[in-house]
Amino acid sequence: MLTLRSLLVILLLLPLPAAATSLEGRARVIDGDTIEIEGARVRLFGIDAPETAQTCEAAGTDWPCGRWATETLRARLRDRPVRCEGDERDRYGRLLANCSVEGEDLGAWLVRSGAAFAYRRYSSRYVEDEARASLARAGVWSGRIERPEEFRHSGGSVAPGNCTIKGNVSQRGRIYHLPGQEDYARTVISRPEERWFCSVAEAESAGFRPARR
Repeated sequence: MLTLRSLLVILLLLPLPAAATSLEGRARVIDGDTIEIEGARVRLFGIDAPETAQTCEAAGTDWPCGRWATETLRARLRDRPVRCEGDERDRYGRLLANCSVEGEDLGAWLVRSGAAFAYRRYSSRYVEDEARASLARAGVWSGRIERPEEFRHSGGSVAPGNCTIKGNVSQRGRIYHLPGQEDYARTVISRPEERWFCSVAEAESAGFRPARR
Protein backbone atom coordinates (compact mmCIF):
# COMPACT_ATOMS: atom_id res chain seq x y z
CA MET A 1 0.00 0.00 0.00
CA LEU A 2 1.34 3.39 -0.97
CA THR A 3 2.10 5.82 1.80
CA LEU A 4 1.48 9.55 1.58
CA ARG A 5 5.21 10.09 1.25
CA SER A 6 5.41 7.62 -1.66
CA LEU A 7 2.57 9.39 -3.44
CA LEU A 8 4.29 12.74 -3.03
CA VAL A 9 7.50 11.32 -4.50
CA ILE A 10 5.61 9.92 -7.49
CA LEU A 11 3.87 13.26 -8.08
CA LEU A 12 7.18 15.10 -7.97
CA LEU A 13 8.64 12.75 -10.57
CA LEU A 14 5.77 13.17 -13.01
CA PRO A 15 6.52 15.57 -15.91
CA LEU A 16 4.87 18.93 -15.61
CA PRO A 17 2.44 19.95 -18.38
CA ALA A 18 3.88 22.42 -20.85
CA ALA A 19 3.09 26.00 -19.92
CA ALA A 20 0.89 27.77 -22.44
CA THR A 21 2.39 30.81 -24.11
CA SER A 22 0.31 33.82 -25.09
CA LEU A 23 1.52 36.55 -27.43
CA GLU A 24 -0.33 39.64 -28.50
CA GLY A 25 0.67 42.57 -30.66
CA ARG A 26 1.30 43.68 -34.19
CA ALA A 27 2.89 40.98 -36.29
CA ARG A 28 5.50 40.94 -39.03
CA VAL A 29 4.68 38.44 -41.78
CA ILE A 30 7.47 36.00 -42.61
CA ASP A 31 5.56 33.83 -45.08
CA GLY A 32 2.06 32.50 -45.61
CA ASP A 33 1.90 30.61 -42.30
CA THR A 34 4.62 32.20 -40.15
CA ILE A 35 4.58 35.53 -38.33
CA GLU A 36 6.74 37.30 -35.78
CA ILE A 37 5.45 39.16 -32.73
CA GLU A 38 7.96 41.20 -30.72
CA GLY A 39 10.86 39.08 -31.99
CA ALA A 40 9.14 35.72 -31.34
CA ARG A 41 8.49 33.50 -34.37
CA VAL A 42 5.05 31.89 -34.53
CA ARG A 43 4.04 29.06 -36.86
CA LEU A 44 0.26 28.98 -37.35
CA PHE A 45 -0.78 25.53 -36.15
CA GLY A 46 -2.94 23.25 -38.27
CA ILE A 47 -2.38 24.98 -41.62
CA ASP A 48 0.25 24.76 -44.35
CA ALA A 49 0.60 27.64 -46.82
CA PRO A 50 2.36 27.38 -50.19
CA GLU A 51 6.10 27.92 -49.97
CA THR A 52 7.35 31.35 -51.06
CA ALA A 53 8.97 29.89 -54.18
CA GLN A 54 6.00 27.67 -55.03
CA THR A 55 3.85 28.21 -58.09
CA CYS A 56 0.36 26.96 -58.95
CA GLU A 57 -1.38 26.58 -62.28
CA ALA A 58 -4.64 28.17 -63.39
CA ALA A 59 -6.03 28.22 -66.93
CA GLY A 60 -2.79 26.67 -68.17
CA THR A 61 -0.64 29.46 -66.70
CA ASP A 62 1.72 29.31 -63.74
CA TRP A 63 1.23 31.94 -61.05
CA PRO A 64 3.26 32.66 -57.87
CA CYS A 65 0.77 31.27 -55.35
CA GLY A 66 3.44 31.16 -52.61
CA ARG A 67 4.12 34.87 -52.79
CA TRP A 68 0.39 35.52 -53.16
CA ALA A 69 -0.32 33.59 -49.94
CA THR A 70 2.24 35.70 -48.08
CA GLU A 71 0.73 38.94 -49.40
CA THR A 72 -2.78 37.71 -48.55
CA LEU A 73 -1.75 37.20 -44.92
CA ARG A 74 0.02 40.58 -44.86
CA ALA A 75 -3.10 42.30 -46.23
CA ARG A 76 -5.31 40.61 -43.61
CA LEU A 77 -3.14 41.83 -40.75
CA ARG A 78 -2.46 45.43 -41.84
CA ASP A 79 -1.08 46.42 -38.42
CA ARG A 80 -4.07 44.89 -36.64
CA PRO A 81 -3.15 43.30 -33.29
CA VAL A 82 -2.81 39.52 -33.37
CA ARG A 83 -3.38 37.23 -30.41
CA CYS A 84 -1.66 33.81 -30.39
CA GLU A 85 -1.77 30.95 -27.90
CA GLY A 86 0.22 27.72 -27.97
CA ASP A 87 2.15 25.31 -25.76
CA GLU A 88 4.51 23.59 -28.20
CA ARG A 89 7.45 24.54 -30.40
CA ASP A 90 8.71 23.04 -33.64
CA ARG A 91 12.27 21.96 -34.35
CA TYR A 92 13.14 25.53 -35.39
CA GLY A 93 12.06 26.94 -32.04
CA ARG A 94 8.90 28.57 -33.41
CA LEU A 95 5.83 28.65 -31.19
CA LEU A 96 3.07 26.49 -32.68
CA ALA A 97 -0.05 28.50 -32.02
CA ASN A 98 -3.61 29.26 -32.94
CA CYS A 99 -3.91 32.96 -33.68
CA SER A 100 -6.81 35.33 -34.06
CA VAL A 101 -7.38 38.80 -35.49
CA GLU A 102 -10.35 40.82 -34.25
CA GLY A 103 -11.72 37.62 -32.73
CA GLU A 104 -11.52 35.61 -35.98
CA ASP A 105 -9.40 32.46 -36.22
CA LEU A 106 -6.59 33.45 -38.60
CA GLY A 107 -5.88 29.87 -39.70
CA ALA A 108 -9.52 29.28 -40.62
CA TRP A 109 -9.64 32.54 -42.57
CA LEU A 110 -6.51 31.67 -44.57
CA VAL A 111 -7.76 28.17 -45.41
CA ARG A 112 -11.21 29.44 -46.44
CA SER A 113 -9.52 32.07 -48.62
CA GLY A 114 -7.56 29.38 -50.43
CA ALA A 115 -4.28 30.83 -49.14
CA ALA A 116 -3.41 27.75 -47.07
CA PHE A 117 -4.26 24.07 -46.72
CA ALA A 118 -5.48 22.13 -43.71
CA TYR A 119 -2.35 20.43 -42.35
CA ARG A 120 -4.01 17.06 -41.78
CA ARG A 121 -0.84 15.39 -40.52
CA TYR A 122 -1.05 17.50 -37.37
CA SER A 123 -4.67 18.59 -37.03
CA SER A 124 -8.15 18.10 -38.51
CA ARG A 125 -9.29 21.48 -37.23
CA TYR A 126 -9.46 23.16 -40.64
CA VAL A 127 -10.56 20.26 -42.87
CA GLU A 128 -14.10 21.62 -43.28
CA ASP A 129 -12.74 25.09 -44.10
CA GLU A 130 -10.59 23.51 -46.80
CA ALA A 131 -13.58 21.68 -48.27
CA ARG A 132 -15.44 24.99 -48.53
CA ALA A 133 -12.47 26.65 -50.26
CA SER A 134 -12.11 23.75 -52.69
CA LEU A 135 -15.81 23.86 -53.57
CA ALA A 136 -15.60 27.62 -54.17
CA ARG A 137 -12.36 27.19 -56.17
CA ALA A 138 -10.82 29.91 -53.99
CA GLY A 139 -7.16 30.86 -54.23
CA VAL A 140 -4.94 27.85 -54.83
CA TRP A 141 -8.01 25.75 -55.66
CA SER A 142 -8.60 27.74 -58.88
CA GLY A 143 -6.46 25.28 -60.87
CA ARG A 144 -3.84 22.54 -60.55
CA ILE A 145 -2.19 22.48 -57.15
CA GLU A 146 0.51 20.68 -55.20
CA ARG A 147 0.34 20.62 -51.44
CA PRO A 148 3.27 22.45 -49.83
CA GLU A 149 4.42 19.30 -48.04
CA GLU A 150 4.63 17.45 -51.36
CA PHE A 151 6.47 20.40 -52.88
CA ARG A 152 9.03 20.30 -50.06
CA HIS A 153 9.49 16.54 -50.30
CA SER A 154 9.99 16.73 -54.06
CA GLY A 155 12.92 19.04 -53.44
CA GLY A 156 11.44 22.34 -54.51
CA SER A 157 15.03 23.08 -55.42
CA VAL A 158 14.74 24.46 -58.94
CA ALA A 159 15.05 28.21 -58.98
CA PRO A 160 11.66 29.72 -59.91
CA GLY A 161 12.20 32.23 -62.71
CA ASN A 162 14.67 34.92 -61.68
CA CYS A 163 14.50 34.00 -57.98
CA THR A 164 18.10 32.78 -57.67
CA ILE A 165 18.99 33.76 -54.10
CA LYS A 166 19.30 30.72 -51.82
CA GLY A 167 18.06 31.02 -48.24
CA ASN A 168 19.77 28.38 -46.10
CA VAL A 169 19.18 27.46 -42.43
CA SER A 170 22.01 25.92 -40.38
CA GLN A 171 23.63 26.10 -36.95
CA ARG A 172 25.07 29.45 -38.06
CA GLY A 173 21.59 30.86 -38.52
CA ARG A 174 19.42 31.94 -41.46
CA ILE A 175 21.76 32.93 -44.30
CA TYR A 176 21.16 33.86 -47.92
CA HIS A 177 23.67 33.16 -50.70
CA LEU A 178 23.96 35.14 -53.92
CA PRO A 179 25.00 33.63 -57.27
CA GLY A 180 28.79 33.77 -57.60
CA GLN A 181 29.53 33.52 -53.89
CA GLU A 182 31.91 30.79 -52.72
CA ASP A 183 29.28 28.56 -51.03
CA TYR A 184 26.47 29.19 -53.50
CA ALA A 185 26.90 26.03 -55.61
CA ARG A 186 27.09 23.67 -52.63
CA THR A 187 24.04 25.19 -50.90
CA VAL A 188 20.92 23.04 -51.36
CA ILE A 189 17.35 24.12 -50.67
CA SER A 190 15.80 21.10 -48.93
CA ARG A 191 14.27 22.01 -45.56
CA PRO A 192 10.86 23.65 -44.94
CA GLU A 193 12.50 26.82 -43.60
CA GLU A 194 14.79 27.11 -46.63
CA ARG A 195 13.67 28.79 -49.82
CA TRP A 196 14.52 30.74 -52.95
CA PHE A 197 14.27 34.52 -52.87
CA CYS A 198 13.81 36.94 -55.75
CA SER A 199 15.60 39.87 -54.11
CA VAL A 200 17.89 40.74 -51.21
CA ALA A 201 15.08 42.79 -49.67
CA GLU A 202 12.77 39.76 -49.70
CA ALA A 203 15.44 37.57 -48.06
CA GLU A 204 16.19 40.09 -45.34
CA SER A 205 12.52 40.75 -44.60
CA ALA A 206 12.19 36.98 -43.98
CA GLY A 207 14.95 37.17 -41.38
CA PHE A 208 17.92 35.95 -43.43
CA ARG A 209 21.34 37.63 -43.32
CA PRO A 210 23.94 37.74 -46.13
CA ALA A 211 26.63 35.05 -46.40
CA ARG A 212 30.13 36.28 -45.60
CA ARG A 213 31.65 34.54 -48.60
